[in-house]
Amino acid sequence: MSGSSSVTAMKKVIQQLQLEAGPNHVKVSQAATDLKQFCLQNAQHDPLLTGVSSSINPFRPQKVCSFL
Repeated sequence: MSGSSSVTAMKKVIQQLQLEAGPNHVKVSQAATDLKQFCLQNAQHDPLLTGVSSSINPFRPQKVCSFL
């Protein structure tokens, strides 16, 4: 039994290694360049950088209404 279970375990290890070896790898420098380019291209749409218009901001301070 232990022989067949070790063969099964080794098959699972081989399958996992094949899955990990399959994807195309990208160099870190290339990934960083792509990420920087993406961020710069989309910066004008980022509300953390550009802010939110007060007319559409649901968290704006409420106006105080006072009666005369």
